[in-house]
Amino acid sequence: MNKLKTTTVFTTTLLMGLVLSRFAISKLTGWEISVKAFIEMAKPLGIDPTFFRISTGILISTVFIGYLITAFFTLFRNKIELPFKLNYYNLAFFTNTLGLLTMVGALFSEFLLRVEPKWLLVYIATAVVIFSAINIIIIKNNSTLYNKLTTFKK
Repeated sequence: MNKLKTTTVFTTTLLMGLVLSRFAISKLTGWEISVKAFIEMAKPLGIDPTFFRISTGILISTVFIGYLITAFFTLFRNKIELPFKLNYYNLAFFTNTLGLLTMVGALFSEFLLRVEPKWLLVYIATAVVIFSAINIIIIKNNSTLYNKLTTFKK
């Protein structure tokens, strides 16, 4: 991966991870604003708002941790040797896909479950979707090249 693509993937995954950490924390620790939002959004679904909030917090925490691990391996994947085999491209592709799908779900929730969407949350979720899609394209293109090079060596 060239330097610009590596910098793009590193910067966007780190940024998305840091932004999502705030949302994971607010859901898992039960900040008042988060509790009120999930009471509102759970009503049309007829589910327990606490379960909805905590399960969403766990999902966003998973995405957040995945983004941070991907950012770490984007920066250091050629500099460290791991005791186990980790395919960077599969990890990065999976993490960005999970982040993209999670934020698409967040957008649906904002527009379909809230009385009035919170536009800042819509903008953040849209940015994560766009950056994840860009990263997926970069990773997929480089993964194809990587697979061709490693297959050629055999």
